[in-house]
Formats: sequence, structure tokens, C-alpha cells
Amino acid sequence: MLFTKFELFVALRYLRAGRKQAVISVVTLISVVGVAAGVTTLNIALAMNAGFRAEFQNRILGATSHVNVLKASAGPMSEYQPLAEQIREMPEVLALIPTVYGQALLVSDVREQPVMLKGIEVRETDQFSDLFPTIVDGSLDSFNEGDSIPTVVLGKDLAQSLGVAVGENIRAMGLQGELSPLGRMPRIKTFRVLAIFASGLWEYDANWLLCSIEAAQSFFGLSPNQASTLELRIHDIDEAPSVATQVKSIVGSGYLISTWIELNRPLFSALELERRVQGLAIGLIILVASLNIVGTLTLMVVEKSRGIAIITAMGGTTRTIMAVFMLQGLAIGLVGTILGDLLGSGAVWYFDTFQVFRLEAQVYAIPYVPFELNPVNLILVSGMAILITFLATLYPARVASRLDPIEALRYE
Repeated sequence: MLFTKFELFVALRYLRAGRKQAVISVVTLISVVGVAAGVTTLNIALAMNAGFRAEFQNRILGATSHVNVLKASAGPMSEYQPLAEQIREMPEVLALIPTVYGQALLVSDVREQPVMLKGIEVRETDQFSDLFPTIVDGSLDSFNEGDSIPTVVLGKDLAQSLGVAVGENIRAMGLQGELSPLGRMPRIKTFRVLAIFASGLWEYDANWLLCSIEAAQSFFGLSPNQASTLELRIHDIDEAPSVATQVKSIVGSGYLISTWIELNRPLFSALELERRVQGLAIGLIILVASLNIVGTLTLMVVEKSRGIAIITAMGGTTRTIMAVFMLQGLAIGLVGTILGDLLGSGAVWYFDTFQVFRLEAQVYAIPYVPFELNPVNLILVSGMAILITFLATLYPARVASRLDPIEALRYE
């Protein structure tokens, strides 16, 4: 429906209620504030959900692989090299990293702590930025060098807990041990701390230790041709299920294939459910605010019945009267929506920039509540708010258009 300048003029004139219509002004202001509050809250809630999703995805993918290949039966993979070379030839594969996993007990002068020890094979030094989380202390330049004392890279929280720094030695004890004439003896090995990383996820920073695959194979008693997992990093992370299917056809039935999506499905499913519930709940806030618009316009119809009658007597049509009151409701919704978008965007920027809401990293895995303003969400919220307020104008606009001008002027 196109609106004329006359209809817009009358609608804006009616919104500027005089002293005799103070109640209408107050109710109009409440309607604007209600719409603004709903839009602001919904923008903040969706930005928080998007922030959690993006933060978890970035940090998880920064510390883990996109696709994993491991044996279906217990034990390590043997003679994995030919299989690894075959998978590396896939155009979708960015890198393939053979790894060895196992549990160990780290012992320092301060305390003991069980950890997950991961040995990785790094062929080229330019792969460090892809395979390691952010290095906050030390350097990886000598990671592949065969020193007499093998080197390890610790998580930031793990290093703080053990009280060790770069260049110091720590001892690792194998939890299974090895057989000897005196019975099963614990496997003990000394490592030198080469660097300290920070992934941003407490689970990794507090419990993981990284070393070369050769050091891990020696520590766990594996031969050089054995590995626990083949970890794949691919160009497009969203294509992980498709790549997993192709890898499955290459390796056959004796292996299990998993993707980062499958391993973290419960987390992202919970975030998606939270987003939908938040959208529904806060959408009801906007709906309640739109009911205020219905009340405001209904009061306006009663108050402006004489003016409506005069417009009708001067040749105004039913469409003209409806357009006037629909424009009033749209103006209220538009002002409230713009105000809500501005307040919501400002709040999101402030909350994320200054990390206002802190979290316990041990419980939530990240140290603060992240926010990310998505332009698509902003447009959807604005469109929904304006649509709801527009629908709220239909009933009072129709009532105004059906007002009998003779009856309205009779008692004036």
C-alpha cells in the first residue's frame, strides 16, 4: 500500500498529541519503549548465542582436527604410511598428521598431574601455525630436532599448575608401565619444556601436552610405524561429512571415521536450541509491545473521531483513514526498532570489547561471555519487529475507517 503526503502529514500530526491528549502521548511513548526493549534484548541474546557458537568453533578447530581416522579395534594402527599417502592425495585435504595419544602422569617439583600426551608428526615448519594453538612463550624452532632430552609443548594452565617454565625439565610416568624381571615397572621419561601454548579452551590448556610423534612412540612403547590416529585438516570445514565419506571408501571397513561436527554435536545442538527458545521468548516481548500499539491507536480513534469525520466529509475514503492509522503504528514500530537496533549494537560492542561478563573457565571452557553481532540477525529482528507492529495497526485502522461521520459530528 502506497501512502500519500496528506496521509503521512495527518498521521504525524496525530502522534504529536496536545495537552488534552497527554494520556495518548504517554501510551505512545510506552509503546515505543516496549518495541525498543524487545528489539534490544533480542539482538543481545542472538549476538551472545552467535558469539558462543563462533568462539567454540574457532577454539575447538584451533586445537583439534576436522576429520579423524582410527582403527575400529583396540590398539594402534600399524604400517599407516601407505594409507596416509593415499589420503593426502585427496584435493580436499589440506594436511594429514599421524598422531599418538596416551595418558601420562607429569611430575614436577611442585605437584603431580595426570595429562593427555599427544605426539604429532610435523613434516614442515610452516605447518606449526596450523597444528598448534597460539604460542605464548618459547619457540617451536627446535621441535623436530632429535635432542638427547625430547621436547614438549604445554598448555598455559598446565604449566602454571605444575610451576614449570620454558627451558625446565619435567618427568612423565606412563600409567600402564612395562614388564621387567621385578614385575611391571612404571615407564618414566624426562622432557624439556620447549614452549607454552594457549588455545583459549580450558580443557586443552590445562590437560594437554604435545611432543613429536617419535618421542610419544618411544614413551608408549610403540614401533616407528605405529600411530593412534590420522588427523585430517581440510580446506572447507563444512565439507567434513563429505570428506569423511570419501576417506571411508579409501580405508575400508577396518577403520572408524569421525568429524569435528560429530564430536561436538551435543554442544552445537544445545546452542541452536537455546537460540530458538530465546527468539521465541523475546519475540513475545515484541508482541506484548505491539498490543500497546493497538491500545494507543484505539484511544486515538476515540479521541480523533471528530477529525476522522471531517476528513471523511471532505472526501477522504476508507483507504485514507486506514492509511493514517497504519502510518501511526508503523512510525511507532520504526522508531522503536531503530532505537532498539542502536542500543543493542552498542551494548554488544561494549560487552564483547571489554569482556564484561566473566566465566569460570573450568566450568564453561572459555573465560568470558563472547558476543558477535550478525548483520543477518539484525535485519531479521528488525523485519520481524516492524511486521508485528504493522499487523497490530490493522484492527484499529479498520475501526477508524468504518466510523460514521454523521454520528461522530452529532455530539460535537
